[in-house]
Amino acid sequence: MPFTLPPRTLSGPRRRSLLASAAGAFVLVGCSAPEPSTDTPVRSPSAADRARARAARDSESLAARYAAVITAHPALAARLKPLRAEVVRHAQAFGGSKTAGSRPSASGSPSPSASAHPSPSPTVPVQERDALADLATAERTLADQRTKALLTVPGELARLLASVAAAGAAHAFLLTEGAK
Repeated sequence: MPFTLPPRTLSGPRRRSLLASAAGAFVLVGCSAPEPSTDTPVRSPSAADRARARAARDSESLAARYAAVITAHPALAARLKPLRAEVVRHAQAFGGSKTAGSRPSASGSPSPSASAHPSPSPTVPVQERDALADLATAERTLADQRTKALLTVPGELARLLASVAAAGAAHAFLLTEGAK
């Protein structure tokens, strides 16, 4: 007579089945979103919010510089107005003031609403060439700052900063090299 093992009776779930079930439940619990709490305190602005606000203020300030140069050197208006309009759109893309595109005042200084914070009107060089060089330097400096900030902000804001920094570099080129 051959030797046979007695049939094994399963009295319940196997150890592997229990471990797999427990692991699956753990993964599902880890993937669920936390429920919103109604008693959470108001948080301070995130780093991304601060970066966005700073970018808007910087663009508004740059738009004010363009406005001051346009007022001081009306012969440059046709060349600078399209660039200024782009800078105003950049400020608005960052959530800046909708009045950032307001016209410069007759006194040569930008209107108070052209900047998010009150500042003295930018000094405009007497020579057109120097005024263009100052605008180009401001565009380059701002583009460099925004490029450095890319590493500290989340995806969508980083893409916006990169795009606006590239536009600023193109503006600097148009203000200097493009005139030759």
